[in-house]
Amino acid sequence: MDERSLGKRLQSARQQAGLTQQQLCQKANLSFSTLTKIERGAIKSPSIFTIQSIAGALGVSLDELIGQPASRSNRTLHKTKSGVSFVYFDVNGCLIHFWQAAFTELSKVTGAALDTVETAFWHYNDDVCRGTMSLDDFNVKFAEQLQVKQVKWQDYYLRTVEPIPQMHELVKWAGEHYKVGLLTNIMPGLLSTMRRENRIPNIAYDSVIDSSEVAAIKPEAKIYEIAQGRAGCPPGEILLIDDSRVNLMAAERLGWRVLWFDDARPEEAAERVREALEPAEN
Repeated sequence: MDERSLGKRLQSARQQAGLTQQQLCQKANLSFSTLTKIERGAIKSPSIFTIQSIAGALGVSLDELIGQPASRSNRTLHKTKSGVSFVYFDVNGCLIHFWQAAFTELSKVTGAALDTVETAFWHYNDDVCRGTMSLDDFNVKFAEQLQVKQVKWQDYYLRTVEPIPQMHELVKWAGEHYKVGLLTNIMPGLLSTMRRENRIPNIAYDSVIDSSEVAAIKPEAKIYEIAQGRAGCPPGEILLIDDSRVNLMAAERLGWRVLWFDDARPEEAAERVREALEPAEN
């Protein structure tokens, strides 16, 4: 596509995401002048890496941003035998493993006891995932608790992320048959980075609910209400797949259907998910 069409599409996607130019620059690690020039169509053939960064920050696929039809754009939507038409996937513990490996590495590097690392992390995790504490402030407090000069948690997180391949394939399959979304408690910027780097499936999701962007975390009712509104269907047609029973119970109270994912047995758990998503016979 030509640079003017790309600029208009980028501007539209940014506005739909509710971001100012400054906010998008921050999320995509991009200079303000570069973004404004792309939106004006003043840069001929901008770098594909720049466009990928912007797409990741906006939570859309590269194909969506450049106007190419997504691989599932012509999908035929179904309902499951239980009437589900929209599937939300949790990220941590469903699409990736990371907690224990990140904690273990941080313990080795800092010399802090493993239980000290975990206690310090969970003390502040909710605040940063809810967006009431910045990631920089979290790192400062985390370092203080571990009695070290500095900690950059996002580096440990991203370095130790282990994809759950069975679920990656399943998400792509589900996206061809149902509307699908992500509903995750996560720190700022991590979700877009993982999508950009294909640590999680970077398909054209119908809805992406990043806790740090909506200022609410599971199991708070607010995040489910936002997710339901964006799904655009009755609560009984929404299925949440999550590794936390507390999060599932909160969704169930709102009338959602739920399915627990056992990340200790990912193959068995993924098979249960696939069985639950078996389309109803027409």
